[in-house]
Formats: sequence, structure tokens, C-alpha cells
Amino acid sequence: MEIPAFVWMILIPVLASPLIYLSGHLTARRGQSFAQVTALVAMLAAWVPFVQAARQIGQTGSDSFTMGSISLCMDGISLLLAAVALALGTLVVIFSGPYMAAEFGQEKFYAMLVAMVGVMVGLGCACDLFNLWIWFEAMAVTSYLLVAFYHEQPPSLEAGIKYLVQSAAGSVLVLLGISIVLAQTGSVNLAEIKAATGASTTAMLAAGALFAIGFGVKAALVPMHTWLPDAHSQAPSGISAMLSGIVIEAGLVAMLRSLSSLSAVSDLWGPILMGFGCLNMLLGNLMAFQQKHVKRLLAYSSLTHVGYMLVGIGVAIYFGQVNGAQGGLFHLINHGLMKGLAFLAAGSLLFTLHIAVGEHSALTISDLSGAARRYPVVALTFSLALLGLGGIPPLAGFMSKWQIFLSGFQTQNLAVGLVVIFAALNSVFSLAYYAPLINNIYRHEQSDAVRLGSKLPAVINLPLIGMAVAVVVIGIWPSIMNWLTYPAGAALLAAFGK
Repeated sequence: MEIPAFVWMILIPVLASPLIYLSGHLTARRGQSFAQVTALVAMLAAWVPFVQAARQIGQTGSDSFTMGSISLCMDGISLLLAAVALALGTLVVIFSGPYMAAEFGQEKFYAMLVAMVGVMVGLGCACDLFNLWIWFEAMAVTSYLLVAFYHEQPPSLEAGIKYLVQSAAGSVLVLLGISIVLAQTGSVNLAEIKAATGASTTAMLAAGALFAIGFGVKAALVPMHTWLPDAHSQAPSGISAMLSGIVIEAGLVAMLRSLSSLSAVSDLWGPILMGFGCLNMLLGNLMAFQQKHVKRLLAYSSLTHVGYMLVGIGVAIYFGQVNGAQGGLFHLINHGLMKGLAFLAAGSLLFTLHIAVGEHSALTISDLSGAARRYPVVALTFSLALLGLGGIPPLAGFMSKWQIFLSGFQTQNLAVGLVVIFAALNSVFSLAYYAPLINNIYRHEQSDAVRLGSKLPAVINLPLIGMAVAVVVIGIWPSIMNWLTYPAGAALLAAFGK
């Protein structure tokens, strides 16, 4: 049996995970660094089938594989999700070398990190509801173990338990929705569900609501978002970058996949997503504005950026407009890049100002005062990430937001136009909490934390510089990402029958 290239993108990280654990566990003295090297080799190896799969998708638009009850399909959405997961996962592995060097059980960290990347790629390729749920559960388990990595610290353990309980509750609701769909249609295959006739509209709408709530927990839809600030702030910084940059986006993809199978039941999924988007933008900004801890501020701002994605995707689904889908998914890429960079830059400062000197306290905005004088590379890259998230041209965040806003105005619909104006105002409002961070970093007076901070390992700067360059290049030349965003947008509209 010939295994398609895209399946190897799943198999390589998943099968490498126990090898990473064993390589670290069995080499006691060198285990920590050896586990990281093995993890990096696994991540780099997964890029080989990615390139092959990208060529295949570019030629045919999709690829599939079936073995027994497991059925996998790769399309533009799957490829986009895989690209973000692999890119961010590779950079986090590099970043985590010095960051995690003094931590016990580092082999578990790398094993779960690589496994999480593999299962997220698998989630994007699921083409039936049951396997979608299985991959979703696997992602929840691996990410939970990473959120609670500092389990000896009460706040970290509390964050892990909160994340586990809410994820489990969401999974139960999803499973209940799958049961309803199976009872009504006799199938869990996404295409067969969409084509089924005779199902009760009320029952199918109830299933859709369960999918929106259940998957919405992981996608951080308000009000199912309450796990997010604790999990992001208490996890290791590399995992915070993964949670915000790709895990919540994987939850969003899972929700869209499930709702696409119910597209014939109602044409209101688009307006519903836009409504959630507005709620996310408003609450995310209001909560982020109040924060004094840097990682909690960044966590809450993720709610706002999910809101932009939802607005673009909602416009696309309701009006059949590929620009909206392309813009929403383009922002998924840019948010993963910019928020990943922001969390890694904040994590660099957390490491050098607190962790390296034996503290595990939170990084506050006041701690950043004067950091640019001692850590200029981190200061510059952090500033670029924050300005990009705030939508300042010509950075990547502005370009994806502009595409979303433009697609909304192109509908010539008054309600959608008001939503776009609301989104634009929220983008401006976000600068009210991004700007003070940048201002503090470049102040002349140094905080006590900066004065007493340790030297930053040079290797930590490598992923920061690479991501910062990408933020600028994508902003200046956004069409460079069309090979990912256009097929993904077209696949999304096709899934919803547009």
C-alpha cells in the first residue's frame, strides 16, 4: 500500500515522540540536549513530506488516504494548518533549548510538543466526524500535559486542571453532537452528512450548536474562553506560543469542518460566526487592556484576533466570497507568526529576568522598563510583533486585516459594513495596550529586573529574528502567501457548498 506524502507529515512526529522520550530518558547526563536534538531532527524530517504534499495539492487540489476505518483527506485548509503547525513547532523546539535547559523532565516536554504537532496535522486531514473527534482529543491530551508542565507550582497545576476540565466538557458536547448526526443520517462522513436527506432540521441545528460550543472551547470563542489566560500564562513560553499561535486555530478548523457538514441545514452559520467574532473582539480588547502581566495580556489579545478570523470567514460563508475566506485564513497564518513571536520574545525576557536567576514569577509590564538597552534584538522583534498585531502597516497583521475589511465592504451590505467598522475600531483600540508595552521597553530608566537580569543565550535570538523578518516580508509582499491562502479559501467555500 502506497502511503501519500501528507500521511508521513502525521506519522513522522507521532512516531518520533516515544523515541524522543527514550533518547532523553536513557541518556541520563546528556538527555536534555539529546532530546531536543532528536525533536529537531523529527520536525525537520516532517518538512520533506510537506513539500511533496504541497506540490500534490497545488496540482490536484486534494489528496486522500483510507485504511480501514481511518480516512484522511488533505486539501488547502489542511495544508495551511500543517504549514503553521510545522513552522511554529520547529521554531519552538529551537527556542526551548536554553529556556528549558535547567528543567527536570525535559524529554517529556519535547516528546509531547512534537506529538502535538503531528496530531494537529492529523486533525486538519480528518474527513469524518469521529476521526475529527479522536484527533481533537489527542491534541487536548498532549497540550494539557504541556500546560501543566510546571505541575509542582500551584498556579500551573490549577491552570492545567481548568484547561483539562473545560476541554473534556467541550469534547463531551462534540461527541453528543456526533451521536445526533449519526442517528439522523446514519453516517459520520462529512460529505455523506452534507448530502443526506430526511434528517430533522431541529436535531441537526442542535448538533451544530453542540459543535460550535464544544470545538469553540478550544477555539477560544467567548464565553468558552475562560481557560485561555491561565493556560497561556502558566505554560512554558514556547507552549504559550503554540497554544495561541496554532492550538486555538486548530480548534477553529475543527469547528469549521464540523459545521460545513451541516451547511445545507441552515444558511445562518456565517452570521453566527460574525456575531461570535464581534463578541471576541470586544471582550478580548477590554480584558487585555486591564492586564499588568505580559503573558496574560497577550493571551487575552488572542481572543480579539480569533474575532477577526471569524468575521472574514463568516462573510465568506454567507456571501460566498473567496476574499473573505482567504483573508480570514491569511490572518490565521499571520496571527500564528506574530503572536508566536510575541510570546517567544516575552518568554526570552521572562527567562533572562526571572527564570535564569532562580525565580518563576510572572513577567509584568513594569519589568520591561529599559529592556531595549540590554536586549536590543529581543526589544526590536517584540516591538515588530506587537505593531503587527496592532495592524500597523506595512507589517503582516495589517495586510490580513485589510483583506478582511475589504471583503466585508465588497458585500455592499449595511450590517456587514457596520461589523467591519466595529472590527477596525477594535484594531485601533488594541494599540492602547500594545503601545505601553513598547514604550516601557524603550524607556531610559531600567527596572530592577533588567539591571539584575542575566545574559541572554544567543540561540534564543535565532527564531525571533527569523519570525520578525517574516512579519516584515509578508507585510511588504503579502502575495507571497497566496499559494497557501487561496487554495485554503477555495476549499473552505467548497466545504460550505459555495
